[in-house]
Amino acid sequence: MARQVKRAFRYRFYPTDEQMAELSRTFGCARLVYNKALEEHTRAWGDEQRRISYVQSSAALTGWKKTAELAFLAEVSSVPLQQALRHLQTAFSNFFARRAKYPRFKSRKKSRASAEYTRSGFKWRGGRLTLAKMAEPLDIRWSRPLPQGAEPSTVTVSRDSAGRWFVSLLCEDVIAPALATAAAVGIDAGIASLVTLSTGEKIANPKHERRNRVRLARTQRELSRKAKGSNNREKARRKVARVHARIADRRRDFLHKLTTRLVRENQTVVIEDLTVRNLLKNHSLARAISDAAWTELRSILTYKCAWYGRDLIVIDRFFPSSRLCGNCGTVRDTLPLNTREWTCDHCGAVHDRDVNAARNILAAGLAATACGGGVRPQRESSRLRQPPMKQETRRATAGLPPLKRGKGPSKPP
Repeated sequence: MARQVKRAFRYRFYPTDEQMAELSRTFGCARLVYNKALEEHTRAWGDEQRRISYVQSSAALTGWKKTAELAFLAEVSSVPLQQALRHLQTAFSNFFARRAKYPRFKSRKKSRASAEYTRSGFKWRGGRLTLAKMAEPLDIRWSRPLPQGAEPSTVTVSRDSAGRWFVSLLCEDVIAPALATAAAVGIDAGIASLVTLSTGEKIANPKHERRNRVRLARTQRELSRKAKGSNNREKARRKVARVHARIADRRRDFLHKLTTRLVRENQTVVIEDLTVRNLLKNHSLARAISDAAWTELRSILTYKCAWYGRDLIVIDRFFPSSRLCGNCGTVRDTLPLNTREWTCDHCGAVHDRDVNAARNILAAGLAATACGGGVRPQRESSRLRQPPMKQETRRATAGLPPLKRGKGPSKPP
C-alpha cells in the first residue's frame, strides 16, 4: 500500500544581490528574535519559575518592533520571525519533556543561517517560487522534479559556511512500497569496512575525510596565516568550508546509495544500537569514527525502511556480537580490537570477526522478532556456563551457510 509522507526536496539556487541582501537581513533578524526570546524565557523561569507561551512571545515581538532600537525588525517578513519563536517553543517543549538539553543561543558565525517561510510567506505559481518582500522569483536549479501536482507547504532558505544557497521545499509525496522479499540482512558497522553484511560481503569505507586530508590541511594552514578580521581571512575561511562541504556531500551521496540498495534488497534489516557519542571519546579512533558517519547511516536507514515498508530491528548495544561464536553459541571473555580473526575454544570454528558479528546480529534480530521480545545482552548461565539465547541463535542461523574458514574440528575434542 502506498504511503503518503511529507518529504523535503532540497535545491541549490543563486540569488541576486538584492535577494542576497534581503535574505541576509532576514537571517540576522530571525537569529536576534530567537536569542532575545530565549533570554526572556530564561529570565522568567529563573526569577519567577514561570513559563512563557508562544502567544506571549509573539505579543512581545510586536512590542519590540515598535521600539526605536528594534524597529528594523519590521523591515523583513514577519513569517520567519514567527517561525523562529515556534522553533524556540518546540525546543523548550523537548527540554521539559527531557528529550533534549536546554536551548542554546544562536551564534552569528557557528549557527546555521536559515529562515523558514510558511504558506503565507511565499508565492508558488507555475513552478516559480517568490518569497515575501521580494519582487523576483528565486533562480533555482531543479536537479530533480517535484512530485506530480505537489505544492510546497513550507519553504526553508539556508546558506552554508561555504557560501552556497539552498532552498528546501516541504511537499506531500506518495511513496510506493518496495517489492516484497523474504531476504534479511544483519549489518555490522566498522572502520576498515564501513559495513559488513551477514552474507559475508564487506563494503569498503570510502574514508572521504582521509582522502581530502592533505587539501584540508593546506587550506587550514593558509587560513591560520591571515590577519583576523581581514577580507583575505574570510576568503581563506571559505576555501576551508568548501573542502568540508565537498567531503560532506560525497559522504552523504555514498550513504544514500548504500542504504537504498540495502532497503531494496532486504525485507528485514538488523543493526546494532551503537553509542557513537561514547565511542568518540576514544581519541585514537574519534576522527575515523566521525568520518564513517554511523549515526547518519542509521538515520537514513530508519526513514527509508519506514517509507518502503521494510522492518528495521535494532539490537541491544551490549549484545556480544563479536565475541559470540555463531557456530556453537559460546561467548568469549575478551576479544581485542586488533584481533580480526579468531578461533572458538569450544568448537574450533574459525571466524572472521566482522562477518561473525554481522551474522550474530541477524540471528539475534530474527530471534527477537520470533519471540516477540527485545534483544538483551547475553548472560552466562551459572550452571552450564552457556548463554541463555544459545537455542534461539542456533535456530535463527539454521538456514545460513557455515562460517568456518579453516580446518578445525566440528566438535570439541
